[in-house]
Formats: sequence, structure tokens, C-alpha cells
Amino acid sequence: MKRLFIAVALIAVAATAIAATTTTTKSSSSSAHKSSAPKMPDHGGMTPDNMKWGPAPPVFQAGAEMAVLQGNPGAAGQYVVRLKMPDGYKIMPHWHPTTENITVISGTFHFATGDKFDDTKGAVMPAGTFGFVGPHMNHYAWAEGETIVQVHGTGPFKLTYVNPADDPSKSATAHQ
Repeated sequence: MKRLFIAVALIAVAATAIAATTTTTKSSSSSAHKSSAPKMPDHGGMTPDNMKWGPAPPVFQAGAEMAVLQGNPGAAGQYVVRLKMPDGYKIMPHWHPTTENITVISGTFHFATGDKFDDTKGAVMPAGTFGFVGPHMNHYAWAEGETIVQVHGTGPFKLTYVNPADDPSKSATAHQ
């Protein structure tokens, strides 16, 4: 009986030592991994009332507003933004190097693929609709009524117009 007690005690000590080593090793490698990547919060949230809206970047026509909900769209990594557009707002044919995921929050968003803007084509996306477009696919959109869309993807976000003349960031009066 004494031998059994000593054997069980030794196994328990060995198991504890192995568990401690494994935990230390995992913590060390996790810490090393975390230090090489930007620190993202473990969780977060915001209500529509506390979203910080501002002018959309110059690559968009004047009149739209943007709120960054998560991440940094200009950097590598995940991002979530909302784009608020007035009635009739147009986003001319363009493409992105990464997949763009779009959820319509309010209003009606019209979405079409192609090289030339044609408001007789495309899908009508009422509030609640989700859509996505793959990398390098030419597409365009317009808003019916004030419309808010949520866009998420992997950055850096880049928008390249099919016709460079459509790029408002190239115009001296883009956001005045």
C-alpha cells in the first residue's frame, strides 16, 4: 500500500511538471507570435450612436461618409467599415485586389459588374442583403435613398478605377 501511494504521488508530480512545461511553452510561443503581429482587441462593439463618421477617403466621390468599426483599412489585416451615401450617390466601375464583402445596413444599394456604368443593370440590394465580389472583378454601385453599407475584408483596402478619369483622388477639387 505504501508503494502504491508513492507511485501515485510520483506520477502526480511528473504530470504536474509536464503540464507546467507545456503551459510555459505554449505561453512563450504565443507571446512570441503576438509580438510579431499588431495587437487586435479580444472583443469590442459599438452602437450606431457612438460610431465616428467622417468624410470618406479621397478615392470616393465627395458626399459619402465613412466610419471605421474595426482594424485599419489602409494596413494589412482584417477591417470593417461603414460607408454612408446620399441618394443617387455613384461609385464608378472599379476593382479591388482582395475580396470585398458588403452588407446593406439601410437604404437600397444597387450593385453591378462590368467596365461601364449602366444603372439599368445590376442587382437591387435592400437592407439586410449580403454580397461579395472577388479580387480584380470590375464592378460599380449606386445608392437609392440614403444608404449605409458595411464592408469588411482583408487590408490594405485599395480601389482602382477602370477609367482613371473617374478617380476623384486624382482631381484637384476631389473633396472640396
